[in-house]
Amino acid sequence: MSDYISGMRISSSGMTAQRARLNAISSNIANINTTQTPEGGPYRRKDVVFEAMPDARNFGEILTSSNPKSNMQRVQVTDVVSDLKAPLMKYDPDHPDANPEGYVAYPNINLMEEMTNMLQATRAYEANVSALQASKDMAMSALELGR
Repeated sequence: MSDYISGMRISSSGMTAQRARLNAISSNIANINTTQTPEGGPYRRKDVVFEAMPDARNFGEILTSSNPKSNMQRVQVTDVVSDLKAPLMKYDPDHPDANPEGYVAYPNINLMEEMTNMLQATRAYEANVSALQASKDMAMSALELGR
């Protein structure tokens, strides 16, 4: 049963990571025209950094593990980084944030790239949902055999 739980825990960590990625992508899309932030300057595109972590939750699980050299890993969000690319300068002298030359600094966000990232994150989330459901179905089938 512990292997089913490990599989479920790994799938759920993937779902959590993809949810964080989707949140960053939706923030990028929502702020595509934000020319002024509280920090000053245009909005900076956000990107999520993932890291593989060992699946053991605590020291007790490591001690009771049947395979101490298990390579199972879960994914974890370790950071949300801001893009350092230069902003896009567009000529719009009537904009309130225009510089003396009439140019406005807009976030360097490509909508098509963000939509592609959103589709990829959604599909990865769905794959983790399918894997979680498969683990649940196998656990339930194993319990049915015991009846």
